[in-house]
Amino acid sequence: MTLGPVLVFDSGVGGLSVVAALRGRLPGAALAYVCDNAMLPYGLREDAWLVRRILAVCEAAVAASGCVALVVACNTASTLALDALRERLRIPVVGTVPAIKPAAAHSRSRHIGLLATSATVSRPYTQHLIETYAADCVVRRVAADALVREAERRLAGEPSDPGVIEAALAPLWEDPELDTVVLGCTHFPLLRDALAAAAPRAVAWVDSSDAIARRTAQVAAGVTLAAGPGPSLATAPDPALAAALARFGFAAPRPLVID
Repeated sequence: MTLGPVLVFDSGVGGLSVVAALRGRLPGAALAYVCDNAMLPYGLREDAWLVRRILAVCEAAVAASGCVALVVACNTASTLALDALRERLRIPVVGTVPAIKPAAAHSRSRHIGLLATSATVSRPYTQHLIETYAADCVVRRVAADALVREAERRLAGEPSDPGVIEAALAPLWEDPELDTVVLGCTHFPLLRDALAAAAPRAVAWVDSSDAIARRTAQVAAGVTLAAGPGPSLATAPDPALAAALARFGFAAPRPLVID
């Protein structure tokens, strides 16, 4: 019988936004965390390079953690490298996609916003989601790469910059009928209160954390999970990252060596 944790992977601390939902669905199960913060942010990097990097980091982290399932808690990585990861790894892999479907179901005005990284807003996979689940909606896509750094700063204990947040959100408010916003990067829910405070009117903020947790629980039914805390790993460990991970119950990260 193989025992191991569920490994959560992200380019930085964004994957921590799904940890609470995962723990709610898998109480007592060990969660491990790995981030490739040495190469943050992913959303601005070239696709072919990213695929190679994501495969290398995830393979090394799976081996180092002894995990029995992998959650790719990164929209950019999922929309780009999910199929390649499933082909390469021998464990179940759960991906993350922008919550277009639940946002379209929630919106009454049929005007929704997609707040994500440059890579995610322009990805053909994202267009397919819109065509499939929000064909009757007006979808305003906004690349907000600066918010990734704001989330990283916040979890490191630094204050958010209201000016950066307001500037990132500004294109959304050009549509006066917009009533729902998809947080299409797992970093962004970590800023939910700051985003709401910067909004000129009330809108619904929708993310994919619950959907990720539900799918992971389904996958976990077919594997044997270890109990208790799991390890954390990073390609560039530092005190700020350790402080962010500690807020979610993880020990200071060990260095992850990439071949």
